[in-house]
Amino acid sequence: MQVIDCHTHIVPPDVIARRERLCHEERWFGRLYADPRARLADAEDLLASMDAAGVAASVAFGFAFCDSGLCRACNEYVLEAARDAPGRIIPFAVVNPSDRGAACDEAARCLERGAAGIGELMPDGQGFALEDAALDELLILARTLHAPVMLHVNERVGHAYAGKGSQGPEEAYRLALRHPESTLILSHWGGGLPFYELMPEVRAALRHVYYDTAASPYLYDDAIHRHALEWAPGKVLFGSDYPLISPTRYLRRLQRVALDAACREALLSGNARALLAPSLAGGN
Repeated sequence: MQVIDCHTHIVPPDVIARRERLCHEERWFGRLYADPRARLADAEDLLASMDAAGVAASVAFGFAFCDSGLCRACNEYVLEAARDAPGRIIPFAVVNPSDRGAACDEAARCLERGAAGIGELMPDGQGFALEDAALDELLILARTLHAPVMLHVNERVGHAYAGKGSQGPEEAYRLALRHPESTLILSHWGGGLPFYELMPEVRAALRHVYYDTAASPYLYDDAIHRHALEWAPGKVLFGSDYPLISPTRYLRRLQRVALDAACREALLSGNARALLAPSLAGGN
């Protein structure tokens, strides 16, 4: 069965080499990567992990820095990696919505050059909230250019961890209400938002919202895959959050989850193919 990983991070070798300095210059980067055990990966690392796990294609993006120049450097690297591995690396572009004019300009530039979407954007890390007008401008642009936008959203309860922020399912829901025609990918199960799709009015409001499973083994019981796919079968995207979790490790866990063949295929590749069809067909 084909596997498409919809959530992976790669950064230029220069960023890896400057890791210690960037941990001091970028607060959120430092929060996540000051611990030397936290891995950073480049494109070669990603492709090797995909080969080991049998992953056909991966959506890849850099780190959502505050500094728009660093975002641009990550985007250049990801776009180049996608050109070198056509059909295997599907590029998304990181921008900082707080840098309003620069964010839209950079998003348009990257989409014109083959990026399949925008994200993963980090509200707490980049200094914006999901209700900010700056994000509205970016979503309007992305909708005009038929591009999905991926946002970091996390659960507001449970254990604390380095990347846990203040933007949860309620904020994400209000964003979807403001932009009902925008295609959104809410990472990390949207902080639990798919459970609220059991409410008919919520399900109707979130008709263009997808959820990725990034970092799920650190957050939820593996049964979440089975439950969410019961009522949102076309909206869940497999995402490992590589290099935080290797796709090999995650896929081994999924083998133990009781899913029927149709749900497993939708989770691992079918939903991603429907969402990202032009890019997976070699549109980049």
